[in-house]
Amino acid sequence: MKLSIVSPIYKAENFIDKLVFEIQKAMNILDVDYEIILVDDRSKDNSWQKMKELSLKNSNIKSVRLSRNFGQHPAIMAGLSQAKGEWIIVMDCDLQDQPKEIVKLYNKAQEGFEVVQARRKNREDNFLKKLSSKVFSKVYGYFTDTKYDNEIANFGIYNKKVVNSILEISDYIKFFPLFVEFVGYKTTSIIVEHASRDSGTTSYSFSRLVSLAFNTIISFSNKPLKLFVKFGMIISFLSFCIGIYYIYQSIHHEIEVLGFTSIIVSIWFLSGVIITTIGVAGIYIGKIFDQTKNRPVYIIDEIHGS
Repeated sequence: MKLSIVSPIYKAENFIDKLVFEIQKAMNILDVDYEIILVDDRSKDNSWQKMKELSLKNSNIKSVRLSRNFGQHPAIMAGLSQAKGEWIIVMDCDLQDQPKEIVKLYNKAQEGFEVVQARRKNREDNFLKKLSSKVFSKVYGYFTDTKYDNEIANFGIYNKKVVNSILEISDYIKFFPLFVEFVGYKTTSIIVEHASRDSGTTSYSFSRLVSLAFNTIISFSNKPLKLFVKFGMIISFLSFCIGIYYIYQSIHHEIEVLGFTSIIVSIWFLSGVIITTIGVAGIYIGKIFDQTKNRPVYIIDEIHGS
């Protein structure tokens, strides 16, 4: 098998047929052996029924259904685990990642690259999604001391050995683009067209984006803990300096009775710092606990097709 195309599916009943049709057009141009792996993240619409029908009609299509909604990135991992191709394409199902660009990605990979990522120079997303993506890239880059490119997402072509390396990562929190960055290999990117969404709305609400960003940062970085350590040292140093100042005042009989308000404010401020620090440490401990349970990040319920 030369090429596998993996696409996570969620509430996509209105454009699955077009997705498959456009992928097949690209495959006809490349003229290589291929398989299409569609992974249903337990959609609430008729996506699964349509996927099964497509698998019956076309032996190149494998339809995989998860036991519940695990999320986009675990669904991608499930699809990668089923891929047999020497090269694997990962793309979203909403046709914003355009299947015709697969030809450019594949041809670029044949120049000796093991990862070729699609760069969405002119993103056809709404203002909120563009803004949240840019904020996430800046915040994640700061907390992990890396440069995260918000013009690059899941869409790209990956050599089988790259995919095998990604599947070996045992992190409980899955985020495909960051795994690609982590494993390395010879990587490049090319500019591709990014289409507007044909129908439906994104499954990533603002709260879900915030949750994803928070979990990813906690999983990939311990910088929040380091920041609280530095902040605690600064507070301690300032307290020491204030203590020296009061000792000086006491020696020179200049000390005044401190007001009730300043004492209460200091107590509340330090209490807030302590509680926040304990909370952040608790979150890290919770993530360690989740990791030690070694639960699967996805469970495959059904598979139809080759």
